[in-house]
Amino acid sequence: MKMLDNQKNKKQNPSANNTGQTKEGEFAWDEATQGLVLGSFFYGYVLTQIPGGRLAEMFGGKLIYGFGVLITAVFTLLTPLAAYHSLPALVLVRILEGMGEGVTFPAMHAMLARWIPPLERSKFAAMVYAGTNFGTVISLPLSGWLCSIDFMGGWPLAFYIFGALGLIWFLFWLFLVYDTPHSHPRISAEERTYIERAVKRPDDELLDPAEENIVPWSSIITSAPLWAILITQCGQSWAFYTQLTELPTYMDHILHMDIEQNAILSALPYLTSWIMGIVLSIFADWLLQKGYISQLNSYKLWNSVASIAPSLGLIGVAYGGCNSTFVMIMLAGVGSLFGATYAGNQMNHIALSPKYAGTMYGITNAAANTCGFLAPYIVGLIIREDETLGQWRLIFYLAAFVNVMGNFVYILFASAEEQPWSKSRIIKN
Repeated sequence: MKMLDNQKNKKQNPSANNTGQTKEGEFAWDEATQGLVLGSFFYGYVLTQIPGGRLAEMFGGKLIYGFGVLITAVFTLLTPLAAYHSLPALVLVRILEGMGEGVTFPAMHAMLARWIPPLERSKFAAMVYAGTNFGTVISLPLSGWLCSIDFMGGWPLAFYIFGALGLIWFLFWLFLVYDTPHSHPRISAEERTYIERAVKRPDDELLDPAEENIVPWSSIITSAPLWAILITQCGQSWAFYTQLTELPTYMDHILHMDIEQNAILSALPYLTSWIMGIVLSIFADWLLQKGYISQLNSYKLWNSVASIAPSLGLIGVAYGGCNSTFVMIMLAGVGSLFGATYAGNQMNHIALSPKYAGTMYGITNAAANTCGFLAPYIVGLIIREDETLGQWRLIFYLAAFVNVMGNFVYILFASAEEQPWSKSRIIKN
């Protein structure tokens, strides 16, 4: 949704063109107002991360995830109406939209803990979570095209189309998805047995019911391996959101691309990252299955690839200046290795605690997505409406530094062992 707003802001508030003239837009929003609108989504998104994960652990991820997407779709449809009504209405709709979407990733993590065997988690995580990259690939150029036409005002059509698709998706989700292999009516008995044996501990039938609803919050919050995941996710998110939210502006103001070119080229890094994420994750699982690398070293290796390579790409963008071809090679070529994150820290939560994977992912994802509005805010402070190539270089250097430092912490403190506080007390006969 944030990427759609980037396109909308360009349609409504075109920046100075090559002649230095400025065109008045549909909404006279200054930079601060645009930042408020863009950031409001993340206020809601961060708020529901931890509750979403915990609710999915307690009641199953199917309904939590499904209704999260449904709420997001409904408020996406309402976004143009709210924008025309008033700025406070738009901000409120954006916050509620974020709250709906905030439960989705933690809920999905809780579901993956019940469905995916340990030696297949990287590739399945890539197939599931890399869908966000694929969605960006589709939505960015499509949104750019919709913003360029006059039908239904152009930019509102993007919200109507994506909101309607969300409603349709929800219907399929209700009828096709189940919380556990045991509750699924259409998988074979052999597949069900294989999955359940792979993801269950031998003592799962002997868990003390009194322990099930007691969350060891202090142990979770003080867990060094969890903090390692949180810090590297913050670094990766800083770089990701710098690219997602600021790259279109960079292409417009520095590379002087029109809105349709901008949208297509902005989507290209997500296409290559989507492809490489799946390829690298399949390779990572193959290495684990063959015994060529331990689970912990696999996490560290691929997380380093996902952090260092895109950071080098951002530094390359800084040195590329106005050479648009070189910039895209850095972002779509070197930057594509960000897809290795699915074999890196993304599944680490489940290894630390299958039982609390959703809650833990909610904690780390909430912290990481705080960078979703911190990174653009810092960018605004650096630029201060006086954009130069030197200032943009500073922005890219900062994103690369934060990303690499986060990975350094992860290498030092990451773990692949289930934590003692995750293991429920056994009933003694």
